[in-house]
Amino acid sequence: MRSLFGQPVTRRLLLAGGALLGGVHAARLALGGAAAQTHGPGHAMPITDGQPSAALSAAHASHGGMMTVGEVDTARNGFDPHTLLTDWDTGEVIRDDQGRPCREFVVEAIDKEVEIAPGIFFPAWTYNGRIPGPTIRAVEGERVRITFRNRGSHPHSMHFHGIHSARMDGVPGAGDVLPGGQFVYEFDARPFGCHLYHCHTVPLKRHIHKGLYGAFIVDPDPARHPEHEAVARSRLLGTPENREWQEFVMVMNAFDTNFDEENEVYAVNTVAHAYSKRPIVIDRGRPVRIYLVNVTEFDPINSLHLHGNFFDYYDSGTTLTPTLRTVDIITQCQGQRGILEFTYQDHEPGHYMFHAHQSEFVELGWMSLFDVRGEVA
Repeated sequence: MRSLFGQPVTRRLLLAGGALLGGVHAARLALGGAAAQTHGPGHAMPITDGQPSAALSAAHASHGGMMTVGEVDTARNGFDPHTLLTDWDTGEVIRDDQGRPCREFVVEAIDKEVEIAPGIFFPAWTYNGRIPGPTIRAVEGERVRITFRNRGSHPHSMHFHGIHSARMDGVPGAGDVLPGGQFVYEFDARPFGCHLYHCHTVPLKRHIHKGLYGAFIVDPDPARHPEHEAVARSRLLGTPENREWQEFVMVMNAFDTNFDEENEVYAVNTVAHAYSKRPIVIDRGRPVRIYLVNVTEFDPINSLHLHGNFFDYYDSGTTLTPTLRTVDIITQCQGQRGILEFTYQDHEPGHYMFHAHQSEFVELGWMSLFDVRGEVA
């Protein structure tokens, strides 16, 4: 794609021009305090009493007015980034042929157009019609069975990061599924941690970038970790200790809308600026745990920076003691993931930013807010 001046259209050119082009539609980012625009029915800028929302105003004030204009139709997409934060898929527990408990899941590959920013539609390949795919969650040592059905138009697979046999690896020659076909992946969930699954069919970067990925969380079995049993129980979904935590899954992703192998839109959980326009509500009295996964294609690294606070970090989540303590930024290459833990207990209520610490990513969608609430003692 070339501009009116004969130069290739790149994300940097789009930033300079304050416009994004791509997918089926064209849209515009409001940069540097540009005036609000509308893009037809269902895409008007949210207004409260004639003024932008408080969160929107704060974001504009703090980041020079950088914000997408309008709203994404989450009903049309079939998923909401806010719902994805805590939408754990724990499957169904059955008995296998040996009478052993088995946690069973069904995942389907589906071609689907997804609105990734107001007015920008991306021709995606999805797991279960959403990006990221379902957050599959199991307990360390459990038998896991995933029935994968390919209802898309291209061959696909499911490759799980973890420990399993070669024939369950979901790569070409082992678990690659043609359109209309099916494959059953089965293995024990190990090691515990914050993992990733994605399509491993070639060309790999295109299959991942089109949207075929998701988080795979394996909770530690407290009985296997007597030296850190309390910590393990706090991570085990459904325990009283776990319910004390506010847990979220965040998948850092991006989209190359004109297929020039550079991204034009960045996000967490797919929709640009979703958590800026509608901040994530946090109870300041309860600790926060984030399962963070980076699947950003075409950029070597991504990052998360937390404003006004520091956190402990567990690289890959495979330890019960932090691998980094008291940091405010973490970088991840593609496929890397980890667990962040922090609290706002000593903070006053308010909006606290978090975002990538690559400025360009921020300008193109990866900027967010926590709305910390609660009484101050």
